[in-house]
Amino acid sequence: QAQLVESGGGLVQAGSSLRLSCAASERTSVTYAMGWFRQAPGKEREFVATISWNGGSTDYADSVKGRFTISRDNARNMVYLQMNYLKPEDTAVYYCARALTYSTVREAARYDYWGQGTQVAVSS
Repeated sequence: QAQLVESGGGLVQAGSSLRLSCAASERTSVTYAMGWFRQAPGKEREFVATISWNGGSTDYADSVKGRFTISRDNARNMVYLQMNYLKPEDTAVYYCARALTYSTVREAARYDYWGQGTQVAVSS
C-alpha cells in the first residue's frame, strides 16, 4: 500500500516562493501519474497540477499556470511542486496524490492514494 508524505509548507509573504515535496513509500508509484491538489478553508478540494509517470506531460490549473511547476524524480520516488510569485489566494492545505493511470488527470476521483497534506499560508 502506497504512502505519501508531503513537506515544505509554511508561512510566507506574497511574492515569495516555496517548494513542496512528496515522498512516496513504494517504488511502484513511479509507474503512475501524480498530482497536487489544495483545499482552502471553507472551500472544496481543487486540482492544482499533475504530471505523467515519466514526467513527459504536465497539466496545471489556470490559477497557477506560469507560477507553479510540477516535477518528479522517479529514482528517489519524489514529486515536487515549485511555487513562485505566491498570492494570498494560494493559501490552503496542499495534498499530493497518486493517480490510477500513467497519464495526467485532473479529476480527484481518479486518484487512489493521498497524503496528509502540508499547510501553505501566504500573507499580503
